[in-house]
Amino acid sequence: MSIVTLQLPEVKECETSRPKQCPSCKGETFQRWGGTIRKVRDPQIREVVVYRYRCCSCKHTFRHYPVGISAASQTMRMQALAAIGWILGLSYRGGSVYLSGFGVVLGRMSIWRDVQERARQLQGERQWKPVRVLGVDGAYVRGWGETQAVLVAVDMGSGDPVTVGYADEKDPQAVKKFLEPLMQRLGVSVIVTDDLFSYKQVADQLGLEHQVCQFHLRRWVGRTLHDLKQTLPAEWLPVVEETKTILADLPLHGDRRLLELWRQIPETRQGRNGSEYTPLDQLRFLLVRLAQDWARYRVFDWQKDVPWTNNLTEQAIGRMKMRARTVRGYKTWPGMKSGLMTAGVGIA
Repeated sequence: MSIVTLQLPEVKECETSRPKQCPSCKGETFQRWGGTIRKVRDPQIREVVVYRYRCCSCKHTFRHYPVGISAASQTMRMQALAAIGWILGLSYRGGSVYLSGFGVVLGRMSIWRDVQERARQLQGERQWKPVRVLGVDGAYVRGWGETQAVLVAVDMGSGDPVTVGYADEKDPQAVKKFLEPLMQRLGVSVIVTDDLFSYKQVADQLGLEHQVCQFHLRRWVGRTLHDLKQTLPAEWLPVVEETKTILADLPLHGDRRLLELWRQIPETRQGRNGSEYTPLDQLRFLLVRLAQDWARYRVFDWQKDVPWTNNLTEQAIGRMKMRARTVRGYKTWPGMKSGLMTAGVGIA
């Protein structure tokens, strides 16, 4: 039986320590200037003591909140619980009912604001956190009446989403516009993606090292070779088998052997006048493509922090899609971005 432990923010009823500096002048000497009892929304406590202090330097007075308390009526623990309920699949109305079991009355719009605040916190935490290896993949999510294309970027070290962009992965210009600011701000030097041409083009333009996901690569190459095996002349079937072996072993100079195999296959020159390419031509194209991109398939072999698949990105997108299916469609891009970011991180 699996047990999930949630680490919620700590909340104190009274702050015993004094403030360290004045929010106005950064002074460090204060007088206590009274206090008050405030009612809060929280599953465990109902009231907290909030003290006011007066700065001896600038005479400014300010509140010094206990841990887990802010100017909002909800505690940070309550905000986290509300967001977790939404992540687990509850609607905003359902979340309001679920929280009433803790003795807390919270409207659906308050829960909506908690989810948006959670997304802002996540975005803020990751906005400047250095990321060397970035996983990137596209997703299609229902929004404002039709399917919308988005790009998801994930830190391949932690598996956490970095950001979500409103862009189509098949458009090289949109991909470049999405990736370039991340590269400059976070120090990205390696991307992990599927074998889509747009990613290769943008990686070359931006000077990024590019690891192609081995799962995607072996899946589409395996299907192609399987189909060719049914139509190729028997004397070329050993080339198909050797190509499979090279792709499975990923030898250092596998591209050289692929080019040798390519040179052995005669060029039929069919398909240049509108007719279909022959199976031999298709095999030639496949071999030269694999040889040209060979370095992209083996970045993980000499850089140990680079994974050989894009599974972490796929997992984050999976969480995003699961939650997107249970909402009645996102209405705006800011709302979609907040929802995808929050769902992508999960309850961690």
